[in-house]
Amino acid sequence: MGQTVTARVLRVLGAFSGERPDLTLTEISRRASLPLTTAHRIVGELADWGALERADDGRYRVGLRLWEVGALAPRGLGLRESAMPFLEDLYEVTRQNVQLAVLDGAEVVYLERISGRGAVNVITRVGGRLPLHATGVGLALLAHADPELQEQVLAGPLKRYTPKTMCRPDEVRRALAEVRRSDVAMSDGQIELVALSIAAPVRGARGDVVAALSVVVPAATSDALPYIPVVRAAARGISRALGAP
Repeated sequence: MGQTVTARVLRVLGAFSGERPDLTLTEISRRASLPLTTAHRIVGELADWGALERADDGRYRVGLRLWEVGALAPRGLGLRESAMPFLEDLYEVTRQNVQLAVLDGAEVVYLERISGRGAVNVITRVGGRLPLHATGVGLALLAHADPELQEQVLAGPLKRYTPKTMCRPDEVRRALAEVRRSDVAMSDGQIELVALSIAAPVRGARGDVVAALSVVVPAATSDALPYIPVVRAAARGISRALGAP
């Protein structure tokens, strides 16, 4: 059975990524596994609607119209609006990277990031994805996720980013148990050796974990302990704003 038009359109949009945010028509055709003529037609229609934009050099990138539609996602919109005052306060206190993320499948999606010039460099970006087992927000979310998802993630494979990445299921299980005990998650050098993430879960109106926030600081010169109270306080503030009991 042939692919539907919708599936082809989604494959074109899926050709773009954080590593490849702008592509030529030929690259789109190749990455979407579509004939060049088909890719040309779909890209033209998407560009006419505003989902894609064509730069002066002929390369395409995601357009603002698509961003407008994506920004309407209720799980991101209301949560981000409620969280922003607390994220800004946390940034003012720490002057480090402050992040808000939600669970999507077996990954975290970052909804917001505030960063200053002096903050440690991190690879995260708004709309970006990273695995659950290696990030502070990911561990905070996975610790409170359905047991089925936990087992799926632990069954692997658990990708290694640095020599400090937890890649053994028993390591991750112990980390998740500690998150549930302390209500805080730490990821020290697991994605990048220079970065230490301190995260806490955010709860919704029913008391379930709906998001996680973190502050990311330089691993070599930072002690996690002073950051734990302010991260927890920010997470509780957002949770109260969302109506958590």
